[in-house]
Amino acid sequence: MKKIRQQHLRKPVTPELLVSPSSPDGDLGSECPEDRGNWTGRLDFLLSCIGYCVGLGNVWRFPYRAYTNGGGAFLVPYFIMLAICGIPIFFMELSLGQFSSLGPLAVWKISPLFKGVGMGTILIVSLVAIYYNMIIAYVLFYLFASLTSDLPWQHCGNWWNTELCLDHHVLKAGNATFPVNTSNTVSPSEEYWSRYVLHIQGSSGIGDPGRIRWNLCLCLLLSWTIVYLCILKGVKSSGKVVYFTATFPYLILVMLLVRGVTLEGAWKGIRFYLTPQFDHLLSSKVWIEAALQIFYSLGVGFGGLLTFASYNTFHQNIYRDTFIVTLGNAVTSILAGFAIFSVLGYMSQELGVPVNQVAKAGPGLAFVVYPQAMTMLPLSPFWSFLFFFMLLTLGLDSQFAFMETIVTAVTDEFPYYLRPKKASFSAVICIALFLMGLILTTEGGMYWLVLLDDYSAGFGLMVVVIATCLVVTRVYGIKRFCRDIHMMLGFKPGPYFRACWMVLSPATMMALLVYNIIKYQPSEYGTYRFPTWAEALGILMGLFSCLMIPAGMLVAVLREEGTLWERFQQASRPTMDWGPSLEENRTGAYVASLAGSQSPKPLMVHMRKYGGITSYENTAVEVDREMEEEEEEEESMM
Repeated sequence: MKKIRQQHLRKPVTPELLVSPSSPDGDLGSECPEDRGNWTGRLDFLLSCIGYCVGLGNVWRFPYRAYTNGGGAFLVPYFIMLAICGIPIFFMELSLGQFSSLGPLAVWKISPLFKGVGMGTILIVSLVAIYYNMIIAYVLFYLFASLTSDLPWQHCGNWWNTELCLDHHVLKAGNATFPVNTSNTVSPSEEYWSRYVLHIQGSSGIGDPGRIRWNLCLCLLLSWTIVYLCILKGVKSSGKVVYFTATFPYLILVMLLVRGVTLEGAWKGIRFYLTPQFDHLLSSKVWIEAALQIFYSLGVGFGGLLTFASYNTFHQNIYRDTFIVTLGNAVTSILAGFAIFSVLGYMSQELGVPVNQVAKAGPGLAFVVYPQAMTMLPLSPFWSFLFFFMLLTLGLDSQFAFMETIVTAVTDEFPYYLRPKKASFSAVICIALFLMGLILTTEGGMYWLVLLDDYSAGFGLMVVVIATCLVVTRVYGIKRFCRDIHMMLGFKPGPYFRACWMVLSPATMMALLVYNIIKYQPSEYGTYRFPTWAEALGILMGLFSCLMIPAGMLVAVLREEGTLWERFQQASRPTMDWGPSLEENRTGAYVASLAGSQSPKPLMVHMRKYGGITSYENTAVEVDREMEEEEEEEESMM
């Protein structure tokens, strides 16, 4: 008994049966890449996912989509699409990242033939990161402009205003009779946005960018500096920043909501927002819009979820986290709708016009309509500052994810060279994207931003998600994928997830892709129509990410040997080092793939190294038994 106790207390040693790649006796030498690192706090991962998913789209896209597609009735297709498309793909991305502890490029060790999917993802994320940080720069511009006693877009009479400018404050002070004919007038906030912030009158179109707006350029530089400082140490630094940036927007949102619902006419806007029009449910457009909102709001396909999950411990409960984040994102969108439309209802009553004449989506809501509504409130600079500070924190979280995705993807490909210099490499990426984004700071920069927004993450992103779904379920195999999740979480996904992964999710995404192609409309900004060459450039931008897939296939096939069919077969199989990154988490077939491994029985390794069996090792035993049964079945069939 005494001997057993002494053996149990003995310092763990690396077993002879399993030599790690970094061991002195291993075949690969004594050098090993620097550790990737992990989240340092219990809530780092969860808050990072919430911050990533809850972004600008929740505030400026969901409310508008809801009221134009049936009001309250829109919630029916919204939650159905969340169940069919959102939750399953979200869980799949988290599972891939956590199981492999690899970024969006290296994760394709699961099937090297399709590594082009990862390359397409990185291209899409890089393009989105360029223009998304420009939006954050606009927010910073308005944030600084709010630090005054009188908001600059409150009145007409400034050098940038025209004769069409109509100041509702002057009309109200003069006891003008409402409603006023506003068909040929422009609000001060609209002229401030277009003629002062953008100075778009200095450009004749996308082919004539004009001069750089140095105030916007400095704001863009500041936004990139903030992003770099927050991702300087990877998830160890960004994981701490999100404790503020992911939670503080909720405090501001509640404050804006409480202030909004107490305004006169607020319920007029809320009724407009939520009154159900069930006849809209018979339209396919409403269901497509619901799926698009889910797709872009959750951020699936951008690689951010996979990247964040790759820094988890192997047994993190991502099943629970999936439902917390996806349902929390949906509730946040609905709450944002109340905050926005309560203020728009008050604004419509003040102006004496219907709500649908003041409701807008996208930048028009954030930089024109809502700022105008703020000027009608007491303490308008305070509420304006709060609103733009909320947009800033919402935008930064998503930008952190985009940058972490790019940096992690490349450093995982070259861990020996780039991982020790991750801070320097992050700086190079930020500088490069800043320089590429300079065209967005010109007088015609908004035209380029619209082009990037319309095409960079359009049909190309859908192709990436569809390909990922099909490769995991059809090429890698749904049974093998579920077995991996069982090894990781201790249980297998149920019939709901299997049915969605195999049929419902890819079918829905294909329907979205076909719909987008059939209903294609050229880009426009206000009354400006983009020229043919700009449209062609946008389409090529989307196609280029898709072309990464066949290009990756070609490279993978050329690296193999044998006939063409044999090369395809070999390239489609997982690589020998695919699987959990830590040797103690490798079971069954995965333990045999480690360098120097001689034993297919991981249980012996666990017992010798740790002196006992945990609940997860019991799961490992079950997985091993299933794999042995499958191998016996295959042998009997042969």
